[in-house]
Amino acid sequence: MISMVMVAVGVYARLLKHAEAAMACLAVDPAILLIIVGILTFLITFCGCVGSLRENICLLQMFSICLTIVFLLQLAAGVLGFVFSDKARGKVSEIINGAIVHYRDDLDLQNLIDFGQKEFSCCGGVSYKDWSQNMYFNCTATNPSRERCSVPFSCCLHDSDQAVINTMCGHGMQARGYLEASAFIHTNGCIDKLVNWIHSNLFLLGGITLGLALPQLVGIVLAQLLINQIRDQIKLQLYNQQHRADPWY
Repeated sequence: MISMVMVAVGVYARLLKHAEAAMACLAVDPAILLIIVGILTFLITFCGCVGSLRENICLLQMFSICLTIVFLLQLAAGVLGFVFSDKARGKVSEIINGAIVHYRDDLDLQNLIDFGQKEFSCCGGVSYKDWSQNMYFNCTATNPSRERCSVPFSCCLHDSDQAVINTMCGHGMQARGYLEASAFIHTNGCIDKLVNWIHSNLFLLGGITLGLALPQLVGIVLAQLLINQIRDQIKLQLYNQQHRADPWY
């Protein structure tokens, strides 16, 4: 049911977007990610649920194999991310830069970036000047946009007593130096902030990872136990049928 809700929300969000704008950043669209995760989750849970109710060995095997693959992929991603931390950092930087380029093309992506910059008190990937990669915030003289050489309002330093957010607070900040801009916006990039947050919350992330891994391992073990029980029942039924056909039984 949860996976069906995820798919429905993803499809609804996708249909609300303008077709051209949505196709422009298909690879970084949160709605597409939500649909894919929802479909995969539905298929896996469907195999486990129906397979256990109908005692279908094929569906249970599929459920067990899928859970095993997901578990191994998570384990491999964690190990590779730890061993090849520099390459992982480069990949994260590539994803963030791609999101910056399509900031104005996708409302969901825009809200996601603004949320991240507010929560981590950061701006851009490596620095606030990364926003020059976006065609609307580009600092070139030929850029006719009113947001030329600016940064999004989520980069700004906000006063807790401020009732109304000034969405133009980042105007012209890319043309200023680090020290001058730091009085108005967050100049540090989100990559360093994200890495520091991960390092300071290793126990929390470890607990979340363990909480995700344990149910998967339990599901794999229970599926295999049920498969073995079904096979034992089949063998017992075949044994009884053979002996009932025996005239000396």
